[in-house]
Amino acid sequence: MRLEYGFELADCETPRFAVEAVEGIGKLFTLATLVLNVLASKGQVEIVFHGLNPDDPGRKIRAFQDIACSSPSGPELEYTPGTSGSVPGSSSYYQWLTVYTSS
Repeated sequence: MRLEYGFELADCETPRFAVEAVEGIGKLFTLATLVLNVLASKGQVEIVFHGLNPDDPGRKIRAFQDIACSSPSGPELEYTPGTSGSVPGSSSYYQWLTVYTSS
C-alpha cells in the first residue's frame, strides 16, 4: 500500500520516522543524515525500528547510532528508548527511540 501525504516540517512538533523490517543498511545511512538535518531545526525526533525477529530492532538501532555519531560536524546526540514489543498475531517486533541533541 502506498499513501501519499504532504505536510510541512515546520508544522510538526516532533518528526517521526520508521525503519521497515526489510530495509537494509542503506536506509539507515539515509535515515541518519535525515535525522541530523532535521535536528538542526527541531529539538528531537522519534524513530520506530521494526524487525522480523526480536533482535532486529536493537541491531538496527546500534547501526543507526554508529552511523549518526560518525558525522564530523554533527551534534552530540542523546537517545531515550521508548516502547518496545511485538505485534500480536504476527512475527513483527519494534522499538521506539527518541533522538535529541545534547544541551
